[in-house]
Amino acid sequence: MRRCHVAVLMGGRSAEREVSLVSGEACATALEERGHHVTRVDAGIDLPEVLLRLRPERVFNALHGRLGEDGRVQGLLDLLGIPYTHSGVLASALAMDKPMAKRVFASAGLRCPDGVETSLADLLAAPPLDPPFVVKPAAEGSSVGVVIVPDHDLRPLTDRNDVDLDCRLLVERYVPGRELTCAVLGDEALAVTEIRPNQGFYDYRAKYTEGFASHLVPAPLSPELYEAVMDAALRAHRVLGCRGVSRADFRLDPAQPGEAGLYLLEVNTQPGMTPLSLVPEQAAYRGIGFGDLVERLVEEARCDM
Repeated sequence: MRRCHVAVLMGGRSAEREVSLVSGEACATALEERGHHVTRVDAGIDLPEVLLRLRPERVFNALHGRLGEDGRVQGLLDLLGIPYTHSGVLASALAMDKPMAKRVFASAGLRCPDGVETSLADLLAAPPLDPPFVVKPAAEGSSVGVVIVPDHDLRPLTDRNDVDLDCRLLVERYVPGRELTCAVLGDEALAVTEIRPNQGFYDYRAKYTEGFASHLVPAPLSPELYEAVMDAALRAHRVLGCRGVSRADFRLDPAQPGEAGLYLLEVNTQPGMTPLSLVPEQAAYRGIGFGDLVERLVEEARCDM
């Protein structure tokens, strides 16, 4: 692609700020090595003014979590007419809102764990599911705030000092078994990775701390099951209306035969681009170097208007 001025949005104000800074720096460096003029932008409340002053030709969105991943920054970029990477407003908002995404997935025949949207206050008063179950914020990423409740002891849900009893939560049936993930680039599923945390589950620390989890790519699955995961990831990408790159996360329950044990958990429309991230790892497995991956996303950047 021709060389251009790219603003890399990173940091921001979400709980995933530190990860976003690492992702953004990696992408900015890769683009500079390809000869592009890159401006690193730590996205704050003055982001509209900063972008109007810089007037970049394209934006690489390396933000994670709220504001950067939920459609709001995408809407700003649409209004400013600056082409940007990854999904647009609607797909970003749908994927970030987990209860809504589950409804969309169900409409496409994709199997998800049984779940109920509730508040923390209602959950503490009367749990909507029998344990074990998983409690997660209705709109966060990178496993931020996820708690596995193995029994009737709900004290782990109130251990923090900043507990908000009115916050929206998704309570899902806990699916035991294997953790799988599959990235979609453009309109093609890349590969399936099995993630094996060294302890506990694949939480925020395991995702972004070296040595806390092993990645097996390609995942050791039967050919039929491997293709089923790839197909489900692509269908989820399409039904949400994603573009650029996304990553779908799954659980595989070994107690159920074949595809019957496969459950879609969620789709991430702004997957990490850190040295430990899964999408660059799968792209490399398919022969796509990190620089090629980043530049391809910039080349395909566009507005939704």
